[in-house]
Amino acid sequence: MGAQWKQSGREANAQKRGQMVVKIVREIMVAAKLGGHDPESNARLAAAVEKARKSSVTRDTIERAIKKGSGQTEEKVNFEQVTYEGFAPHKVAIVVECLTDNRNRTASEIRNLFKNGALGQPGSVAFFFNHMGVVEATHADPKRDAEADAIEAGAQEIEPLEAEEIPAGRTGARFLTEIRDIDAVSKALKAAGWTIIAAEMRYLAKNFTNLDEAAHKDVTDFLTRLDDHEDVHHVYAAIK
Repeated sequence: MGAQWKQSGREANAQKRGQMVVKIVREIMVAAKLGGHDPESNARLAAAVEKARKSSVTRDTIERAIKKGSGQTEEKVNFEQVTYEGFAPHKVAIVVECLTDNRNRTASEIRNLFKNGALGQPGSVAFFFNHMGVVEATHADPKRDAEADAIEAGAQEIEPLEAEEIPAGRTGARFLTEIRDIDAVSKALKAAGWTIIAAEMRYLAKNFTNLDEAAHKDVTDFLTRLDDHEDVHHVYAAIK
């Protein structure tokens, strides 16, 4: 499955929403820094902007983030991506991606959050996952042949999106690609009328750990604490 672990009820209160907006704005800045200010030619930025709009982030905030990230202001964007690997309780493999402007601070705080799990060395857990490109998109035609478009775009696999990710009257799909093909697949899908809502690299679990209800709650609570950290950008876990 190409879906990453998602914290349930993430928008339940103002604090959660504030954390979410901070992370979206940070993603916009990094996407603009890496791929330029134009969403038309930067699939990652286009997806980040679409996510921001869905989350009711204001246009001014989006535009400021793009300008800052692409170097159009005097403010510098110093965020870097740092990846941590380890195990949640009950030996569930996880990969945590952070965007940080202070690697030492983040490392210390992530290490503390792992006190109920086990923080591993780089490469110690990654083999439990496939590192692939993921493009998530919706189409205005609910009868659109996503499989045909996937073949035409050069995607390797296709999955349905979760129902909550698809606006009423549309269809949605998740296209899995080689990492090098993310941009090309995104552009081909856009040309075919798809609206891109995510275009990024992800760690996709090869197998999932079976847990009873109590153990599943232990793991979910652990992952939620990780996801609530401001620097944590994505959490990938080998559970459903």
